[in-house]
Amino acid sequence: MDINSRIERQLLVFAIWCVCGFAGFATLLEGFARDVFIISLIGSAFIVAGFIGHIIINALFKMGFTYGETVLGIGLFGIVVTTFVTGWIAGGYTDSDIWSGLTLIVIIAVGLPSYLSTRYGMRGAFSQFHKTHHSNEDLDG
Repeated sequence: MDINSRIERQLLVFAIWCVCGFAGFATLLEGFARDVFIISLIGSAFIVAGFIGHIIINALFKMGFTYGETVLGIGLFGIVVTTFVTGWIAGGYTDSDIWSGLTLIVIIAVGLPSYLSTRYGMRGAFSQFHKTHHSNEDLDG
């Protein structure tokens, strides 16, 4: 992939996550603040839309997720889970907050295996965790 295509892809990925990520995070927080599950669910839908948009951009440019994107995604998932569990243990959540958080975590947790199995098949998805990648380009090797 030439440098211009790589830059265009990075700009598109950044743009999709700026819109969907910000809208999802803001709506999710609004749902927590107002204690309304449906608003939090809309926030989760924005986050899913960002992930789907990212996958579409990857398909258009015939590329997979880069190592940086993968690390950022897994890291953010870890932060979300840790923050949610810590808040739940502290006892500050209502039933709506608990369902909102669990819904987001389940959606994200189901998204990764779904993506891997549709992209690589079940055997190929499992092997993605056993390959050593020497290239800094993307997960496709």
